[in-house]
Amino acid sequence: MTDWNGVGLPPVADQRVRRAAAGGPWTSLLSAPAAAGLRVAGLAPVGEVMGSIVQQISLMGVSCGSYLPGGGQWLSTSRGVGPYLDALNRGYATALDRLTQEATAIGADGVVGITLATEPLAGATEFTALGTAVRARGTQRAGRMFTTALSGQDVAKLMTSGWMPVRLVYGVSVAIRHDDWQTRRQASWGAGNTEIAGYTQLVNHTRADARVRLAKRVRATGADGTIVSSMGLRMWSVEPSDNHRDHVAQASVFGTAIARFATTGPAPAARPLTFLPLQHRSTS
Repeated sequence: MTDWNGVGLPPVADQRVRRAAAGGPWTSLLSAPAAAGLRVAGLAPVGEVMGSIVQQISLMGVSCGSYLPGGGQWLSTSRGVGPYLDALNRGYATALDRLTQEATAIGADGVVGITLATEPLAGATEFTALGTAVRARGTQRAGRMFTTALSGQDVAKLMTSGWMPVRLVYGVSVAIRHDDWQTRRQASWGAGNTEIAGYTQLVNHTRADARVRLAKRVRATGADGTIVSSMGLRMWSVEPSDNHRDHVAQASVFGTAIARFATTGPAPAARPLTFLPLQHRSTS
């Protein structure tokens, strides 16, 4: 096993790039309909690409802070959960960056059908990004790499309708709320079928904050909008001290930022591709 300092592509990714440069057979994660759809859009698969990072990540030492009797309190990302949230964002960003580096190294113009996943490994967490790199079949090339969670069929539908995927984007948020007397009463076995207002407040707050963070990433790309591909929510309890229980909520939303390249009339017919420039249209 070759030692690696974490800079650039891992050695195994370099080996995949060298095999691709040598002209060996490529692999893809595309279904037959996805491959056919991409061909209609003027794109051809050039190889399966992957990014991965394993890192330590935990909420150790985090609590909800001061307790307000009768009022409940949550702690958002601006305070104690900040390091945990930073680790989540770093994990996703690093996995995507390594996937993009590998796609660039094999001459791709974009990556489609990307799946982002996390997996617990020996007390740590692995973040992975996996997709199929594609290249324009014509002589015109993109100005920058696009990434998307959309399938080949959906990418083809977008492009023939005058839209282009720009970047896979995500928003992640974490919040903690203390279980005050009202929350404990509503969550008790004897409360019956009743709303636990504190938990409703916590999950709604966390989902909304994840959406805000997604929107910020979309604006940073210069895109026109987003197609949301998946949303997730986890909630679990922690006990930072005796007789002190908190609940943690973690929300995520993933999507593809898209930009319009045809503003009037029908979209350009898909040929061996007059490659669609990945530049946001001027608003002036």
